[in-house]
Amino acid sequence: MIRAFDLSGQRALVTGASKGIGAAIALQLAEQGAKVCVHYNHDRAGAEAVCEQIAAAGGQAFALRAELADWDAGVDLVAKAEGELGPLDHVVVNHGIWKEAAIDAMTAADFDETIGANVRGAFSVAGAAARAMKPRRSGHIVFIASTAAQRGESLHSHYAASKGALVSLTKSLSSELSPFGLRVNCVAPGWVMTPMTALTLGDAREREKVLASIPMGRVATVDEIAGPVAFLCSAAAGFVTGEIFNVNGGAVLVG
Repeated sequence: MIRAFDLSGQRALVTGASKGIGAAIALQLAEQGAKVCVHYNHDRAGAEAVCEQIAAAGGQAFALRAELADWDAGVDLVAKAEGELGPLDHVVVNHGIWKEAAIDAMTAADFDETIGANVRGAFSVAGAAARAMKPRRSGHIVFIASTAAQRGESLHSHYAASKGALVSLTKSLSSELSPFGLRVNCVAPGWVMTPMTALTLGDAREREKVLASIPMGRVATVDEIAGPVAFLCSAAAGFVTGEIFNVNGGAVLVG
């Protein structure tokens, strides 16, 4: 019998893993036995700290920098991760930015920054992963989207659109790549306590509005997002592909 959640001997790349959800995912996959490439863009110290935590627990990890709004950087990142770790079993596309911009004040630069990081980078990394995995007829890609993709988000329409793209990308690639032995899934978190949301959730009035929208009455921890990702990477989810795994405390109910 296969140990359902055992990732021993497997290799994973997690983008945007220097802090927040990405760091928790990297730590969780390492805890299950995977060797992990911890990607970062600006926060080298954070990425190295995640690697140190993994090493202290007996795991293996290393950090790589890439500016994923640059298409070629995404391709290079996958190649370098495989050069260091060996063939990747899992690629978790978690990186992204979340910035406010009302539609009547949004500039081309605002739009390009968010779509470049959140969409262009995701396509680049996923494409490179697929090219590497298809000849092996094995591999798994996980996108981290958001409830914003499903309900929209006032003053963040470019962000919501970027995450909607990841939902559509998951569905498209699951059917495109399944014949080659690859699985593609998505985790869509709601509100999570991270450095990115700390300012909003630290404001008493804003936090009250957020909590009122969540039936469970609280925001998620990063570990509560990392857990579902680890499940999707595991043998327990071996027949799961094209799934949008909603982790939002009941805030957005979709089939």
